[in-house]
Amino acid sequence: MNEALPPLPTITPGRYRHYKGGEYEVLGVVRHSETLQPLVLYRPLYASADTWVRPFAMFGETVVVDGRERPRFERFG
Repeated sequence: MNEALPPLPTITPGRYRHYKGGEYEVLGVVRHSETLQPLVLYRPLYASADTWVRPFAMFGETVVVDGRERPRFERFG
């Protein structure tokens, strides 16, 4: 790969709460090896220590709950 990779977006590492109530630790932003899509790397704080990824755009989007718009994940602590 001769071309420079596009820069990854940034996210503040730390604790986030999902709109459904689960708490997670965001570890950082990583890149998909095939698509180069930015993904948020995180782990649940309520269960096993497995790590998960979610598309960066989806992690930061808003959802409508009971007619009110709110973040899918909200930083706290």
